[in-house]
Amino acid sequence: MMRFALEHIGLAARDTVALKDWYVEVLGAREVFTDGKSPPAFLLETAGGLMIEIYPGDIRLDQTANNQLAGWRHLAMRVDSIESARAELARRGVIIDEPIKPAGGGGRVLFFKDCEGNLLHLVERSEGPLHRKRHESTVQSAPHAPGPR
Repeated sequence: MMRFALEHIGLAARDTVALKDWYVEVLGAREVFTDGKSPPAFLLETAGGLMIEIYPGDIRLDQTANNQLAGWRHLAMRVDSIESARAELARRGVIIDEPIKPAGGGGRVLFFKDCEGNLLHLVERSEGPLHRKRHESTVQSAPHAPGPR
């Protein structure tokens, strides 16, 4: 049976260095690769293990931050406490004007943007059916997980 595992998400940027620095300084990502070109492209690893490829983009549209626009629209990050994460992001200079909202599947979400206007959100879920289902799926697939990168 063919298995697919998410490896990274691509993020085109107007200023790759500034966006890379934002993800490193604000979200604690770690730079694992740069191509050394001008402008450079980067591969970052997040605390949760997801990698983000940041590369030069040609066009910037204001609609990118519209969560209703078709296509990939946001990057969600799981947190234990939205209030604590919001306070930490504020200490790191992130302005969050959105209210906390109910999350699909239970829990709560809080949307904000990176320094180029890309949409991100925090998601907080209590122990419930969605949390258990995700955990059970992870446990069942663990023996088949790929080895170290």
